[in-house]
Parts: sequence; C-alpha cells; structure tokens
Amino acid sequence: MNFLVYATPPRRLTNIFRERGHHGIHTLDLPKGNSTPNLELLDYADRENHVITTKDSDFSTSFWLNNRPEKLLLISTGNISNDELESLLISNFVQIVEYLTDNRFVELTREHVVVHA
Repeated sequence: MNFLVYATPPRRLTNIFRERGHHGIHTLDLPKGNSTPNLELLDYADRENHVITTKDSDFSTSFWLNNRPEKLLLISTGNISNDELESLLISNFVQIVEYLTDNRFVELTREHVVVHA
C-alpha cells in the first residue's frame, strides 16, 4: 500500500510505512513540498494510488463532499508528541492496513481505529 503523508504529521512516519513493506512519501518530498495545493495532492494520490495520511480535516471534508481522495487515513489525536504518534501508528498498523484494504476512509484516534462508510 502507498501512503502520502500530508504536511503536519512528521516526515519520519514514512519510515514506519517503509519498514513494514509499504511505500511512504511526505509532501516535503514533492517538488512543491508542503506548499503543494490540495487539488494537486488529490490528483497525485488518486493517480499514484496513495492513501492520503493527514491531520487536516480539509481532506475529510473533500472526501464527503467531493468523493476524493480515493483513500484517506485521518489522524485525529489532537495534540500528541511525535513519539506518541509513532507508537500509536505502530501499535495499530496491521489493523489500519487491513481496514484500508477494504475501505476508503479510516480514522486513527488515541483510543480507536474507526472505519467511516
């Protein structure tokens, strides 16, 4: 599975994906970096089959209103240290990938992994 990490989650999250046999890229690695417009990110993610991984609710709004992106992992943990976020992602990684295999929108909270239909 391919993951595109958008802006605020740290770039080092891509290592978690890669270490588990998946592809991970951060918006900082794109030509326009974190300044890449959302529409370009949506086009890129859909064209390259990437799950947009973000803390930004704009993408969940786009999902519900515009049916884009094709796949979304929303991180809604509130204020959390990068170390805590990494630990949370690692401990829920298998479930997240399993849910994203059959679903389009998955949300990671501090307590749960939620599938949105």
